[in-house]
Amino acid sequence: MKLITLFLLVGFLAVSGWAEDKAIYSPELVKRAELGDANAQCDLGICYFEGTGVPMNEKKAVEWYKKSAEKGNAYAQCLLGVCLSNGNGITKNERESLRWITKSAEQGDAIGQFNLGAVYMQGIGVPKDKKKCVIWWTKAAEQESLVSGEHLVISRLCKR
Repeated sequence: MKLITLFLLVGFLAVSGWAEDKAIYSPELVKRAELGDANAQCDLGICYFEGTGVPMNEKKAVEWYKKSAEKGNAYAQCLLGVCLSNGNGITKNERESLRWITKSAEQGDAIGQFNLGAVYMQGIGVPKDKKKCVIWWTKAAEQESLVSGEHLVISRLCKR
């Protein structure tokens, strides 16, 4: 149960933008997003998810995450996957969540890698697999992201 809570916490941190620079809503950001800039689309999604500069709207956040994710933005793929896992602004769908989180992790996004490890640890839409969990958490930890210390501690716990 503690790991499910941790997965949701890390997912929340990822969606809230804590792991990345804070997105700042502006007319320029909207214009870049509407013109198809994947980074701006992801940032605009974060603004809608957090209610930063605009009213909070998880559904709009998911729409912007999806546009960015479809263009290959690894962070947006992770955020979309977390929203699908938790049912934020979209119907819960473990299979689709796994697909997007896997895409993110495979591109090297540390939060995506951490979340994919948690998916394997808990068996969310996949059989439980501690070895795959450790592999993905180790990859995330090797990037020295803001939560990498937790990755290593949990990886060691998985080996028990």
